[in-house]
Formats: sequence, structure tokens, C-alpha cells
Amino acid sequence: HKITMTMASEVFSYESLVHAVSGAVGSVTAMTVFFPLDTARLRLQVDENRKAKSTPAILAEIIKEEGLLAPYRGWFPVICSLCCSNFIYFYCFHCLKASWQKGNQSTPRTDLITGIAAGIVNVLVTTPLWVVNTRLKLQGSNFRNADIRPTNYSGILDAFVQIIRDEGVGALWNGTFPSLLLVLNPAIQFMIYEGLKRQLRKGVPRELSSLEVFLIGAVAKAVATSVTYPLQTIQSVLRFGQYNMSTEKSKLLSGLRAVKCLLLNRARRYGMLGLFKGLEAKLLQTVLTAALMFLLYEKIASCTFRAMGLSSNHYKKR
Repeated sequence: HKITMTMASEVFSYESLVHAVSGAVGSVTAMTVFFPLDTARLRLQVDENRKAKSTPAILAEIIKEEGLLAPYRGWFPVICSLCCSNFIYFYCFHCLKASWQKGNQSTPRTDLITGIAAGIVNVLVTTPLWVVNTRLKLQGSNFRNADIRPTNYSGILDAFVQIIRDEGVGALWNGTFPSLLLVLNPAIQFMIYEGLKRQLRKGVPRELSSLEVFLIGAVAKAVATSVTYPLQTIQSVLRFGQYNMSTEKSKLLSGLRAVKCLLLNRARRYGMLGLFKGLEAKLLQTVLTAALMFLLYEKIASCTFRAMGLSSNHYKKR
């Protein structure tokens, strides 16, 4: 009974809520600032016939062909998805961390396991939102690949209705299998981030400077993205819904086969480097976004805890 009460107090604690809100606000602000870089990355991943150029060249091409606001196409659904996704991830991560740690200092192993568990919950809940926003973000784009079928969604709700009507409810979870494998991305990111934070604080529990937070956030994301990038490309392709999935009864086998086929086909057609097409745009966007997100997250959380009178205890615990 005591354990249940402790778990409940961690799940419904103000501290977890502060972390979740700070993470959501930080990520939404950072993504808005660097959104055009994500547009360039997604085009390179999905449109196989588009030549990989420098990120500014891709963006200039998109603006020239599709208008000044084209790099911000699909901003609203992405921001909605990101806000929900990061709220759930930060909330789960800090709930589980507080429950398992019980006041002790965390280790890289517990950070990794906590990150994977939080990621699995996040993927299962938010994949439909990400499928819809990938479709909306690519709608109306000028593709080099003539096989891509045009779509016509008027907004988030219409996209949900059309996907369920035309492709079935299961299509909302397209790309779930690579997404579950990709929970390693935020898990590795948080493990490195928390580990570097502990190293910098060794012997002196203190609040890190803005530059320190920005740099360790950037390093953590750069490593996590580089390791998992080929799977991110496959995830984007599957979410876009243009890949013909096999009609096997087993979703797991079908998902495994789709990931394997897409990886092999891409490697065969473009070489191993083809698996990393768009990585420059992704690294630029994701590293800057993550660094700014962690900086805003730490500052918002720090100000909130200080206002609640929790700052000194809070920084000794973390």
C-alpha cells in the first residue's frame, strides 16, 4: 500500500508537472525558431529524386517554387504534436526517474532505461498526431518523384477523417515499429545530457550556466541523431503513407519487413551514404532545436521551482 501511495505521489507531483510544462514550452519555442530546417530535412528524406544540396540551397529552392511561407507549411500540426509529445515524454521520464531513484543519484543505466520506457508510452499515444502532421507538412509540395500521390486535407481533423476512411484506423500508427526502435534517440540523448550535467556538477550542486546547458544539449542530440538517423528516414517514409505495406496478418512481422526492405532498397540504390541523406539538415535543425529546448526547459523549470521555494533542494536532488 505504501509503495502504491509513493508511486501515486510521484505520478501526480507538482515537480513532474513543472518538468512536463517546461519541456513542452521549451520544445515548441525551439522548433518554431528552427522549423524551416526541419522542412528541408523531411523533403530530402521523402522525395528520393531530390538531389541533396546544402540546407540553404534546398530552402531557397522551396521558397522559389512554392512561396515564402512554404518552409513553415504544416507548422501548426507539428507544434500541436510536439507539445503533446514532449509533455508526455518529460512527464513520464521524471515520474519514472523519481519513482525508481527514491532520492538516490541516477546513473547512465537508469537514465537510459527511464528514457526508453517514457519513449514507448509517448510513441504509442502520439504516433497518430505525427502521421497526420507529416502528411500536412508535405501536402502541396513540388516533388521530384512522379510516383508520389497528391493529397488534399483541409486541416488536422480532416486528415484524421480521410486517413481512417481511406486507409483504415491502423494507418494512423504507420511507422510505429521504427518509432519504437527510435525511442533510443531521446533515451540516448537524455542519458548523455544527464551524464554530462552530473560531470559538470561534480562535488558542487549548482545551477548550470546557459552556455553549459546549450552545449551539453547540443552534444547529446548530435550523438543520438547520428546513431539513429537511418531509422528516422524510414519512419518519415512510412508516415507519409506512400509505401505499400505488406498485407500480412502479423503487424510486427509486416513492420519488421517494411523497415528491412526500405533500408536495403535505399542502401542498394544510393549506397550506405543514401541512408544518411538529409543528415546535414537534420543535424543542423535538431542540434540547435534540442540545445535551445534544453536551455529554455532548464530556465523555465528553475524559475518555477525558485518561485515555489524549492530551488536549493531541487538542485541537490537532480
